[in-house]
Amino acid sequence: MSKAIGIEDIVSKGYCIGCGVCAATNDSPCAIKMDQEGKYQAVLEKTVNQEQALAVCPFSNEAVNEDEIGKKLFGGIPSVRHDANLGYFIKNFAGFVATDTYRDKGSSGGLGSWLAVSLLEEHLVDFVIHVRPVENSSILFAYTISSTREEIREGSKSKYYPVELSSVLDVVRDNPGKYLLIGVPCIIKAVRLLSEQEPIFKERIVLTIGLVCGHLKTDRFAKTIGWELGVHPNKLESIDFRVKMPDSAASSYGVAVKEKGNNKVITSPMKKLLVHNWGHGFFRYNVCDYCDDVLAETADITIGDAWLSEYVKDGRGTNIVVVRNPSVLTLLEKRHQELSIEEISAEKVYESQAGGFRHRREGLSYRLYLKDQKNEWRPTKRVAPSASIPKQRKEIYEKRIPLLLEADRAYDKALEGSDFQIFREAMEPVLHAYNKLYRRPFVIKVANKLYREFKNHLKR
Repeated sequence: MSKAIGIEDIVSKGYCIGCGVCAATNDSPCAIKMDQEGKYQAVLEKTVNQEQALAVCPFSNEAVNEDEIGKKLFGGIPSVRHDANLGYFIKNFAGFVATDTYRDKGSSGGLGSWLAVSLLEEHLVDFVIHVRPVENSSILFAYTISSTREEIREGSKSKYYPVELSSVLDVVRDNPGKYLLIGVPCIIKAVRLLSEQEPIFKERIVLTIGLVCGHLKTDRFAKTIGWELGVHPNKLESIDFRVKMPDSAASSYGVAVKEKGNNKVITSPMKKLLVHNWGHGFFRYNVCDYCDDVLAETADITIGDAWLSEYVKDGRGTNIVVVRNPSVLTLLEKRHQELSIEEISAEKVYESQAGGFRHRREGLSYRLYLKDQKNEWRPTKRVAPSASIPKQRKEIYEKRIPLLLEADRAYDKALEGSDFQIFREAMEPVLHAYNKLYRRPFVIKVANKLYREFKNHLKR
């Protein structure tokens, strides 16, 4: 089901990602504000110019999709190929930065920060638009514009936290220069759409680095981690979501939080915390369940974690890299002595993010089907609605949907009672019931895996 729908409808139906790009359009009808659940959302303040806001919204039916954007950006490159999962690409790599401390101070292999600094040093960009910590604020992270190596490196590591672009895009519009934008898939897509509406952004945002994305978190994710470690949500000063534990597997990372007025840093292995499982989707944006772009297909280069058996044992971290822009590939080749990377296949890139693709393709297909059965509006996606998946997978996707509401409800009750145990006691039985869905006979697990691999083979 698809039809024209307004900004207010997109927000009220849970399909606003809060990127802030609609609020940055000329004479925009929108503002961007954080709601009581800790996520940014568009607010319609006037009715004029709504068409241009819809044209840049990554979840509006008025906007073109990732395939169309990618074809226009990369389709004419002689060496480019197209894959149903990766989008357009020239080459793919896995590896890490072998020099300096980029790898030590990054979430994974350090290639994101290294690439941003290298682009600056090679004068391919003048400024970097990226997320950095915010001091002395209730907002822990925000988009900012950096112009030095030191500033860029302050923004290293993943931030599972809500961010929006409206104010920095106003700066870009008013200040000439060559900008690099780093962001998750929907952010990159929205800015690509804005660049078509206002050529000044196409002229100035000359390169983009996309980040592999599972889903975007509200600020309650950070606050809940801190709370379980003894820091009340109102007193959380800072958080490091990816503390490396080099003697463990790369997936066994830690977290570190700091309380306001207390210099003590509290650390813990992430796996010990109630909200550790990314698949549970606690405090995600609802709209992330209706995204089909895992690998930021509209970005010049995409960087993520190499969740592959041959790399994951190394706790220092390894990146996967999908290159779509020839100038970025030239830079990688020019400065290859600083890196330890090897070319990998599209199949390996897919395998590294297999869980994300299942949720965003197979799972999305079923969620679209459920919406259509209820005759409810949802965004038009590249994935077709379908119920042709195994019964066990249907149950998992069905039970995964209400986990978001359950977590928010439990958080509100815990906050009202000022006791984290209220949250734990409310969520543990819910999680127990959900996790039972994964306890299936071995033969069924193998059959489902073969089914997924067969479907993926047919798409290639």
